[in-house]
Amino acid sequence: MDIEKLLNSLEAKHPGESEYLQAVREVLLSIEEVYNQHPEFEKAKIAERLVEPDRIFTFKVPWIDDRGDVQVNIGYRIQFNNAIGPYKGGLRFHPSVNLSILKFLGFEQIFKNALTTLPMGGAKGGSDFNPRGKSDAEVMRFSQAFMLELWKHIGPDMDVPAGDIGVGAREIGYLNGMYKKLTRNCTGVLTGKGLEFGGSLMRPEATGFGGLYFVKQMLETSGDTIEGKTIAISGFGNVAWGAALKATQLGAKVITISGPDGYIYDSQGISGEKIDYLLELRATCEDIVEPYAKQFKGSVFIAGKRPWEVKADIALPCATQNELDGSDAKMLIKNGVKCIGEISNMGCTPEAIDLFVENKILYGPGKAVNAGGVATSGLEMSQNAMHLGWPADEVDAKLHQIMASIHQQCVEYGRQPDGYINYMKGANIAGFMKVAKAMIAQGVI
Repeated sequence: MDIEKLLNSLEAKHPGESEYLQAVREVLLSIEEVYNQHPEFEKAKIAERLVEPDRIFTFKVPWIDDRGDVQVNIGYRIQFNNAIGPYKGGLRFHPSVNLSILKFLGFEQIFKNALTTLPMGGAKGGSDFNPRGKSDAEVMRFSQAFMLELWKHIGPDMDVPAGDIGVGAREIGYLNGMYKKLTRNCTGVLTGKGLEFGGSLMRPEATGFGGLYFVKQMLETSGDTIEGKTIAISGFGNVAWGAALKATQLGAKVITISGPDGYIYDSQGISGEKIDYLLELRATCEDIVEPYAKQFKGSVFIAGKRPWEVKADIALPCATQNELDGSDAKMLIKNGVKCIGEISNMGCTPEAIDLFVENKILYGPGKAVNAGGVATSGLEMSQNAMHLGWPADEVDAKLHQIMASIHQQCVEYGRQPDGYINYMKGANIAGFMKVAKAMIAQGVI
């Protein structure tokens, strides 16, 4: 496989799609050696087929706001690969949504879903609609208009969307209601549903919980423990909330949260009622974390900066892509960081990742660390198919098992001759091998 030739071809076909091209480059560089050991992959052009989506749906979404004015947004659904199961991936409602970001997320989802061992392919979708500041009625009308275009292309054995940034229980409820109205079917076509109509216990906190289970295993494999460690977390939504909650339960101390306007440093630790307050901030404060410092004495709000300048044992990006860059990585390394776990998708830039690997610091990529969210979505699909619901302890036990399996796969393919575990390489190779073998078995289609 000539990686540079393939990447140059992709860049020529998809100019300006920087996030997508970054994600493809990372995976191809990781798998190059193992790919070239399998001539059947090259003969079947697995790489060339894998990097292009099966199909992309783009559509306008007209809706009427509370003033009676017509608004128009753009909707997307990218069905990337279904070699091992129906397309599966979230819907994101955020002004930053564009084709490049959704293609990167959909491409990553292929390997993340493969790592879970559950039969799910990779997809992603969403819209540039911003639910923040909108009334419930406006969100409902937009969600219904969005589903009016999407419903023909999804189904429980075809494509199963979920939530993502800007798409929580409220949005999933409205989307599900419209899908049911249009199809006259009560199926598990969306995950992240309310418990009253087919949702799974543990889903809201699953991404954060799963991330901490993975980080705990990374540390234990290196002969360390998470107990007593200080943790810097970015973000303050569901993922950061779940991560902070589980980190505290495991005996660590979370000392930061962040938003677009800056971060909070709390040397006493963010636990108990402070974690509960994160949800209030998310619901009422338009991405502003400054009120936290006013609410809890001893905490400090640092405006316009990211939390990676704080001395911490563990860093957990929980917000968005490329939120931790090379300069942040240098600061973390200088301050003695022991472990970085991406609980956001592609949370670190390539420069940051290279620095962590060069310095033999534990680094867990998002496709492995944050797979607990989609894994629990897969468990919701199973519960829907069987028309039953599992108790929280059973879901948590299955989540534990899945994260342990993902970690084992990363170790198997990522352990270097000197004993260092390159988790990024391990995750990419493990996920790729499963998908590639499935594609080979099913022919050129």
